[in-house]
Amino acid sequence: MKISKNFSLGELIKSETATRLGINNNPGQEEMISLVSLVHCVLQPIRDYFGRAITVTSGFRSVETCKAVGSSAKSQHAKGEAVDWEILGVDNLQVAQEIPKIIDSWDQLILEFYDSKQGPDSGWIHLSHNRLGNNRKRIMRAYRSNGKTVYKDWDALSK
Repeated sequence: MKISKNFSLGELIKSETATRLGINNNPGQEEMISLVSLVHCVLQPIRDYFGRAITVTSGFRSVETCKAVGSSAKSQHAKGEAVDWEILGVDNLQVAQEIPKIIDSWDQLILEFYDSKQGPDSGWIHLSHNRLGNNRKRIMRAYRSNGKTVYKDWDALSK
């Protein structure tokens, strides 16, 4: 099922963990409405701006799928409000820095596990959008420190 000219429902709900464990990873009506909003308000404008395919690595996750991957049942992924992705061949840091210039409203933009020493394709971008408003426009970086994931506010527009 196509959600926009470049995105399908299948790519937003695909989960190797859910498939391997036999978990139903289909969104309900509310989650589906949020996914459609996420695509139209966030992903498609970014795709149009860069003119390159976006590879979704994690979109919607059912509560059971969230638990199976070690995430919270309250994750924005479980609400259909978040997606992890990248544009192959484009530096994830550069993409993250462009997002505030491209879209007007998002909840969280997180450059996750990016390490310039590992190259421009390291890490990925987590981006969320709340269709009901209250989008915080929070920008962060996530990295590992002493074996734990740390989230730190980040000024993406500074070089």
